[in-house]
Amino acid sequence: MKRKVDLIILSDVHLGTYGCRAKELLQYLNSVQPKMLILNGDIIDIWQFKKSYFPKKHLSILKKFIDFAVKGTELIYITGNHDEMLRKFSDLRMGKIKLTNKEILQLDGKHAWIFHGDVFDASVQHSKWIARLGGVGYDLLIRLNNVINWCLMKMGREKYSLSKKIKNSVKKAVKYISDFENTASELAIEKGFDYVICGHIHQPQMRKITNKKGECMYLNSGDWIENLTALEYHNGNWTIFSYEENKEKLALRKEEETADMTLEELISSVTSLN
Repeated sequence: MKRKVDLIILSDVHLGTYGCRAKELLQYLNSVQPKMLILNGDIIDIWQFKKSYFPKKHLSILKKFIDFAVKGTELIYITGNHDEMLRKFSDLRMGKIKLTNKEILQLDGKHAWIFHGDVFDASVQHSKWIARLGGVGYDLLIRLNNVINWCLMKMGREKYSLSKKIKNSVKKAVKYISDFENTASELAIEKGFDYVICGHIHQPQMRKITNKKGECMYLNSGDWIENLTALEYHNGNWTIFSYEENKEKLALRKEEETADMTLEELISSVTSLN
């Protein structure tokens, strides 16, 4: 029995990179039945896309998104910086699929402002080659971390996140995350939104922010490289879904079979949705 959810928000899946945890994401997607699914940027990592590396599991994720749309789920793809090439097709609609740069929703009488968040990142906006270099370095760090964790598991020890350790120990990184959250929230309060929902910084979060002009709820869906998290909204309540906290339950589910599909067949299935 699949769990029904009013709204699911995912971001920073980075399909096409070695760090993407596609197997775990597919387990999660196979366990839910959302009325609406919002993909909030950096779903496909076009910056680092290589024809030599796009595994079947990654294609299965894309096929799963399309299956949701075919079965009635409203699918909204919001562009991020790693998939910014799609921004030239903004406001494109194909059946139940919509491509956009931002989305405004009404949720039980409250207004939600949803966008990826790279607009606040000066390195992305003004020095894209630095940001791309950083993306390559991050991918290499994740690959190194995967090797280390494989060795730790063989020794019966817990996994260790190098990138989390670096983020949490470097004052500039901690300040950047705090500034990002505060900036997004202050703009949302000025514009009269009740919720502001981002991705981009790979930091799952849900907290109320208040200033002299008012308050709003800041939410971040995290990522599917390190944190393996998603935002869920159901019956008027927000929660952060964590794969690590639910992996035993998900592992008990029978794995759904996904038909093999080439990239060309996948593109053809998308274009036929209209």
